[in-house]
Amino acid sequence: MAKMEVKTSLLDNMIGVGDMVLLEPLNEETVINNLKKRFDHNEIYTYIGSVVISVNPYRSLPIYSPEKVEDYRNRNFYELSPHIFALSDEAYRSLRDQDKDQCILITGESGAGKTEASKLVMSYVAAVCGKGAEVNQVKEQLLQSNPVLEAFGNAKTVRNDNSSRFGKYMDIEFDFKGDPLGGVISNYLLEKSRVVKQPRGERNFHVFYQLLSGASEELLNKLKLERDFSRYNYLSLDSAKVNGVDDAANFRTVRNAMQIVGFMDHEVESVLEVVAAVLKLGNIEFKPESRVNGLDESKIKDKNELKEICELTGIDQSVLERAFSFRTVEAKQEKVSTTLNVAQAYYARDALAKNLYSRLFSWLVNRINESIKAQTKVRKKVMGVLDIYGFEIFEDNSFEQFIINYCNEKLQQIFIELTLKEEQEEYIREDIEWTHIEYFNNAIICDLIENNTNGILAMLDEECLRPVCATHQHFESRMSKCSRFLNDTSLPHSCFRIQHYAGKVLYQVEGPCGRPAMPQSVFVPRREPCQINLKRPPTAGSQFKASVATLMKNLQTKNPNYISILAAHIFNEGLVCHQVRYLGLLENVRVRRAGYAFRQAYEPCLERYKMLCKQTWPHWKGPARAGVEVLFNELEIPVEEYSFGRSKIFIRNPRTLFKLEDLRKQRLEDLATLIQKIYRGWKCRTHFLLMRKSQIVIAAWYRRYAQQKRYQQIKSSTLVIQSYIRGWKARKILRELKHQKRCEEAATTIAAYWHGTQVRREYRKFFRANAGKKIYEFTLQRIVQKYFLEMKNKVPSLSPIDKNWPSRPYLFLDSTHKELKRIFHLWRCKKYRDQFTDQQKLIYEEKLEASELFKDKKALYPSSVGQPFQGPYLEINKNPKYKKLKDAIEEKIIIAEVVNKINRANGKSTSRIFLLTNNNLLLADQKSGQIKSEVPLVDVTKVSMSSQNDGFFAVHLKEGSEAASKGDFLFSSDHLIEMATKLYRTTLSQTRQKLNIEISDEFLVQFRQDKVCVKFIQGNQKNGSVPTCKRKNNRLLEVAVP
Repeated sequence: MAKMEVKTSLLDNMIGVGDMVLLEPLNEETVINNLKKRFDHNEIYTYIGSVVISVNPYRSLPIYSPEKVEDYRNRNFYELSPHIFALSDEAYRSLRDQDKDQCILITGESGAGKTEASKLVMSYVAAVCGKGAEVNQVKEQLLQSNPVLEAFGNAKTVRNDNSSRFGKYMDIEFDFKGDPLGGVISNYLLEKSRVVKQPRGERNFHVFYQLLSGASEELLNKLKLERDFSRYNYLSLDSAKVNGVDDAANFRTVRNAMQIVGFMDHEVESVLEVVAAVLKLGNIEFKPESRVNGLDESKIKDKNELKEICELTGIDQSVLERAFSFRTVEAKQEKVSTTLNVAQAYYARDALAKNLYSRLFSWLVNRINESIKAQTKVRKKVMGVLDIYGFEIFEDNSFEQFIINYCNEKLQQIFIELTLKEEQEEYIREDIEWTHIEYFNNAIICDLIENNTNGILAMLDEECLRPVCATHQHFESRMSKCSRFLNDTSLPHSCFRIQHYAGKVLYQVEGPCGRPAMPQSVFVPRREPCQINLKRPPTAGSQFKASVATLMKNLQTKNPNYISILAAHIFNEGLVCHQVRYLGLLENVRVRRAGYAFRQAYEPCLERYKMLCKQTWPHWKGPARAGVEVLFNELEIPVEEYSFGRSKIFIRNPRTLFKLEDLRKQRLEDLATLIQKIYRGWKCRTHFLLMRKSQIVIAAWYRRYAQQKRYQQIKSSTLVIQSYIRGWKARKILRELKHQKRCEEAATTIAAYWHGTQVRREYRKFFRANAGKKIYEFTLQRIVQKYFLEMKNKVPSLSPIDKNWPSRPYLFLDSTHKELKRIFHLWRCKKYRDQFTDQQKLIYEEKLEASELFKDKKALYPSSVGQPFQGPYLEINKNPKYKKLKDAIEEKIIIAEVVNKINRANGKSTSRIFLLTNNNLLLADQKSGQIKSEVPLVDVTKVSMSSQNDGFFAVHLKEGSEAASKGDFLFSSDHLIEMATKLYRTTLSQTRQKLNIEISDEFLVQFRQDKVCVKFIQGNQKNGSVPTCKRKNNRLLEVAVP
């Protein structure tokens, strides 16, 4: 029997319904209950067909580990439980294997977690794509672009501590292998108004707080900033600190991310200078002044802030100051300047701050794109990730909510179109009859907003052409004329309502057509008059409309993948219901199940349900489609409930699928029972056969054991009987031999006693005459024997220096006692000497020689006894300084020591290297190593020294020799005893003559042609214990010894 492959499925161990296309019955209540049931079991992801619905729990769950990444890698979309990794893997594999460009659309309200979802998608793609140094660098740059954009584009809101305040679309480019090459980022609608004003409980953009918290004091001084948040009017103080957020650490992270992305140091510095300038703009205050013509104008109270802003931005102070006080309008060749009052000046200041920050953010996005763009020009595959505002319905909805909802209308439109298109293409591909699906088409809403003639955006652009926009009556009248369904006359005149796909939204009219009062010269670089373009700049609405059109065109060229995120801290059903409505989830489910609710390939369908039919279980031999047909006919499922495509089975109603699952579950229980029954029977039979086999083996072994034991008993009995018989025979023979021996011994004993008696009779007459002498000798022998036995136990240790010796017991043994002591000492000395190595023997021989020469003669000798004789103290062979000296000497060096050579003229000393070889005595310069004198040992006649505690000694040379031309040598050394001993032994070894060692406090030395007396005297020394030498006259050299 072949081994059955076990596959997991979305339907296995399902909590609630994993794919809400299968939800039955389908209504808003069942959708919310299903989401809540899965949320309570930490199942935050649910499918609607290929759409992933995420309910954000706002806490960490262990479902994003590297092990989870490997679980979902290269797996079928419906093979495992719903997860964002499943959609990411499906998109990546379609891009890599099928060469289809992909886009992932992430929608949800503000603070729902869209940014975190986009990070999860990017991190999963980075984890499963290729490896390598270059690929890893690209992945790192793509991932590190997020902290930079979050710092400048995210802020704390009442719903989220890291809410994106801009829309982002990133195209990640891959090569043919699926390795990332680079990316392109597009940003939409940055919330500029947050720069100058934040709602209560919210903060400005992160970068302002990160800069003030994490920058060093040196950087803050350079940017002319202070660390105190309260110093800046643009920063809200009630939410300046956020629990769990370390702005200082985040600032370091952003700086590091900018470095990884590729920002240069001067670019980072320029960015921070612009941020500082925006902060300081909020501190500029104005005061009113009246002119002579009666008009009010504004003046800056404190120009220090203005001066610092100009230094940071490089703007001429007079130009910026005039821009805050005057407005200049250019029409062809005419310029008209009007003064600004205080309110208008504040408006101009805020407009400048918003525009400056907006342009900085756009520059950052472009700079990041330059760094992360693909460097190669080969054909690329693209995966887009869209993270944009969700649908917004507030109490006061302004122009920002209007264009955000317009964008969501366009996304809903393309979502419905692409979903229906995908359904239709699959039906056509599978030869299934296509039926038209009724759905709410929001094209009329999109046309109401973007129509070039009567659209709301077109009317707003037209109103912006009017030179004065103090009231909005004209705009309201245009809106009333162009509205197609004016059915609520109770609306105020300052607002209008639009029926969006997510619900009705009431918009305020005040504000949309207002224009910034800042002159163009502040924002546009200076150009020649002939180059100035006097065309009206595009409005924010037209720019956003063009951006949305480009985005929609881009999305339509890619295969879409949808992620909808619901914000639910503790699953508030009212809040979730609101989000389900405006995200259009219920309508999405209806669209997807309008045709067939479930479809599956024939192979996995047959593999999953083949146990329900006897003909297909356990193995189906034919094609999978034929097996599915046999299976469904056997189960008597109505024909209208399913259809057969080319490669898939399509099931119309979820009830049919759940019926199959119930039958499969019951069948699995029956099969489990059958398997248990067969297994238990097999286990019992196996146990019985094993017991039977064991019983036979045990019986055979027992019979063998019984026979062996019986044989051993018989053998043991036989051996006992044999031993008894042999013992009886042996004892009988022994008795006979003993009797014979006793007879022979008796005769011998009798003869011995007889001969003894005869001898004693003859000897008795001689014994009495020598009795005293015999007794004395016997007594003396016993005393000596006792003496030696006692000495054996009282022998001292084997140490040669141990002088202990037992006292003599008797006076007559005195000479014996002394001789024995001498012999024992010689013996233990020999034992001690036998332990010496050759080197140690040589050292002790030198020490013994020194003892014979200097003991009780030289006061310096006792201090040298404990010092080992080392000989070559300088280690000339290892010191590179004396390489030249080493090369000049070919003989073995016996001693190498630095000595003080006494000058013959004045008694002063000079350092020399004293070298003794087997045949020569050499003197060399200590610094250069050059040989100064060389004396053969045969020319050395005598060594003289004093008896005192000093290191002076004289080397006498043979008269008439070449070395004696300058006379004898007088030295001073710390190793006098060793040097004299080695010189004595070396001379004796080479010349076979003993060197004369003269020890006297006065001796003569030959200095050239004169004989000088060297005299040693006692005296107090200035140098402490160091002897000094002084020349008294031509015939006397006096050495003072302490």
